Amino acid sequence: MAINKQGRNRKPPTIPQLLELLSRLEEAHIHYDLFHSRSDAIMIRIAVPGERWEIEFLADGHIDVERFRSDGEIHNEDMIDELFSLYSDIETPSTASTHDSA
Repeated sequence: MAINKQGRNRKPPTIPQLLELLSRLEEAHIHYDLFHSRSDAIMIRIAVPGERWEIEFLADGHIDVERFRSDGEIHNEDMIDELFSLYSDIETPSTASTHDSA
């Protein structure tokens, strides 16, 4: 077997595995979306209560799985501004006043 850039052994194409997983999700009535945000992968993003899964089928034949779990805490609408201040490249009125006073 050849070795890829990440040092992993190459595996055969995973299209049959991708199609099998999509069928399993549909049979289980689990919602998913397909994404192609990397040149070497197709991602299935799956949303279930309290969790989100990202499963990537890579061109080298590997499958990467990430699982994101909610801590169960529910926030009010004030959290929206906090999230924007943490992750946005654009200054919002609440972040601008914080930056101006610094």
